[in-house]
This record gives sequence, structure tokens and C-alpha cells, in this order.
Amino acid sequence: MYKKIFIACLSVILILSVPLFTGCSVKSSENTSTGRSGSSSPKKESSGKKRETIHEYLLPAASGAVVYGNDIISIDASNVSEGYVMIQYNGGIEKVRIQITAPDGTTYTYALAIGSYETFPLSGGDGSYHIDILENAYDDMYAIAFSQDISVTLNDEFRPFLYPNQYVWFTQDYKAVDYAADLSENSSDDLDYVEQVYQYVIDNISYDEELAANVKTNYLPNIDHTMKTKKGICFDYASLMAAMLRSQGVPTKLVVGYSGDAYHAWISVYMKEIGWVDDIIEFDGKNWSLMDPTLAANNSSKSVAKYVGDGNNYTVKYSY
Repeated sequence: MYKKIFIACLSVILILSVPLFTGCSVKSSENTSTGRSGSSSPKKESSGKKRETIHEYLLPAASGAVVYGNDIISIDASNVSEGYVMIQYNGGIEKVRIQITAPDGTTYTYALAIGSYETFPLSGGDGSYHIDILENAYDDMYAIAFSQDISVTLNDEFRPFLYPNQYVWFTQDYKAVDYAADLSENSSDDLDYVEQVYQYVIDNISYDEELAANVKTNYLPNIDHTMKTKKGICFDYASLMAAMLRSQGVPTKLVVGYSGDAYHAWISVYMKEIGWVDDIIEFDGKNWSLMDPTLAANNSSKSVAKYVGDGNNYTVKYSY
């Protein structure tokens, strides 16, 4: 279930306010490469026309050209024009949070692992971002360990939704990325490719009610694990489809918000002919009426609705 961490301020001691992922809830309140799914979407007969398959992927790098921080914190802002920032923590506190406030005032909260750089999207577009690194002081209280403002001018408005990040993580070695390239090779254009990825996910991944009921705080998707087990919660569905599409150059947002009263995750895809495709319900070969793979998958409607609602009244809160 999702868990909200409410904000208050006692000197420099904080309680974080933005909900972190803990499942697909009815009420809001290390990534590793594993096996490859044996199932696949049906292969279409070739029409002679082929989309250009990508084999050199956009991957984030902490190049060290622009770094802010102190002895235990590094914020690598070398590639903010590409739509991401990389942050590393090497201190002795077990629980660390990041808050990134976008130019429109939306604050994104993440958990940060110790010892390695992690990638976070600058999904609010051009402008000034504020970053706070917070260390757990006691209970649910956090203290600001470091703060930094950064100015961002994107090379391309779609860049934040093409790179991997903490919620949509992949590398060239991931089986999901390899399988995405296979689907691309069999696609005539971007629209055909998106349809095939969408169909693969909804045909092969089932909703994991046990995980939804017991998922731990700070849960992160592992897309190859989702492919191997063929199970996941809404976060896994959205992350897998987003990663497969991004790896082949299709801008894709992992969107978090509400489906009715349910806190939920789905995706929004950018198509050159259409624009951003979101908040709708199904693809019939010509028209889109769904970019929510959780609701479209072969699940019991009652079991899914228990955790993610019925798809009515989508309200976007965050885009990753």
C-alpha cells in the first residue's frame, strides 16, 4: 500500500511529504538483470516497411564536469541539459531521501541508496530546480544535509522521457531492452512498435495481488524480473512498458496520480502524429483509447480494481 510521509519543520528537522511508492493503493494516504520471458507478442507479416531500430542507447553518465556537494554527497549536474541529474550518497545514515522541486513548484521525493550514483529526471522542463538531500534523524524525522539550486535548459523537451531513471531503469544488457529491439525489427513504424510493446505487456504480465498487499516501502521495479515472473503491480507494468519504449527512442512518461480514488501508475507516450497519448482507454488498430497497461492486461477486473480503481477520472500528480 502507498504510504504518505507528512511534512513538518522543527529547525532543520523534516518529515517528508510526498508519497513514495509502496504499491497500488485504493486510497492515497538494485536493479539487476534476470531471465527473459519466454512469451512474446504475435509476429506480424512484414509489409516491407521497417522502422529504424536503435542499438546505441541513451544512458546517463556522471561525467564530473559540474558537481555540487560535500564530503559525503555528490550531485552531478553535468548533463542537466539532457534532462537528468545524478546523485550519490556516501555517508553513514541508512535512510536518505531526496526532494527535487521543479520550476512549477511540484516536489518529487525519492529514496536514495548508499554508495552509488542514481539517476533522477528533470521532468518539469526548463527553469530552476531546488534539490534537498535529507538524512534520517529519528523515527520519520529528516534533517537537511545539503541543498542546491540548479538552472536547467533542455536540449530537447523529450529528453527526460528517453533516458533511464530510478523508476524506469534499464541498460543495454537488460533482456527487456533486447526484446524491445526484436519487436522494433518487426515493426513498420513507431505506431506499430508501440502497439506491439503494449500488446506484449498486457498479454504476458498478470497483476500480482500478493505483492500489492505486501509490497515494502521504497519498492522499485525491476523490469527483467517482471518479464521473468510475468507478474507485477501497476508500477511494474508502467516501468516495463516505459523502458521498452524509451530504449527505442519513443518518449514515454511514467505517470503517477489517481484513477478515481486509487493512487496509481500508468504511462503517457508521445507520437509524432498525435502528441502525448494519455488518460485514455484502448487501441483498436487505428485509434488509441488506452495507455494504462495494468487495466488492459488479462486480469480479473475486480481484483485489479481493488488496488488501482477502474480507470475513471485520471488525475496526474507526477511524471517521471
